[in-house]
Amino acid sequence: MSDQQPKRHGKKKYIIGIGGVTNGGKTTLAKRLKKTLPNCCVVHQDDYYKKPDEIEVGPDGFKQWDVITALDMEAMTNTIKRWISDPVKFGRSQGITYSPGFRKFKNIQPFHILIVDGFLIYNYPGLTDLFDKCYYISITYEECKIRRSFRQYIVADPPGLFDGHVWPMYLKHRKSLEESNLEIEHLDGMKPKEDLYNQVFEDIQNKLLNQL
Repeated sequence: MSDQQPKRHGKKKYIIGIGGVTNGGKTTLAKRLKKTLPNCCVVHQDDYYKKPDEIEVGPDGFKQWDVITALDMEAMTNTIKRWISDPVKFGRSQGITYSPGFRKFKNIQPFHILIVDGFLIYNYPGLTDLFDKCYYISITYEECKIRRSFRQYIVADPPGLFDGHVWPMYLKHRKSLEESNLEIEHLDGMKPKEDLYNQVFEDIQNKLLNQL
């Protein structure tokens, strides 16, 4: 999938997924890429969480924040389809000023790029067929637990949530993903942020320029 011309969205439209473990650096990477890739918009899965009172309590005794039903995936998918329908109009809503593309190709028709980031973007059937390129960030259990402890959430993590719900759900969803046929490029989230960004930016740039 990643080496093919992105035909499903029309000429010069390219959708990139950045999935992976919670607190792995997905959103940080997506925001950095948005600043440097031409005509790039971002959709964050975290923006589609349901209200706290709509989140069910599971058999593990915790509110089920780390499952697909905690998210309004229909609304998220519709947002992505709006971008596909009119990336210029969508980009204006995100304050994007359109440019011809990468510097050395100023006279070509511009690419329109959409980055979708989230921890369950590859576990929703209505979404996976939309991606032209899929990245997946992983970090160790120990590092993930440390990063999670420093994050400030609107709804604070209750004691035991990470080991009792967050990490087990991550392992469950990752296993499901590994059993699918989705073509994914795995990224080492333990790398310095700058190294990870450079790796992904260069990969995207090369793939897009090869399609000219």
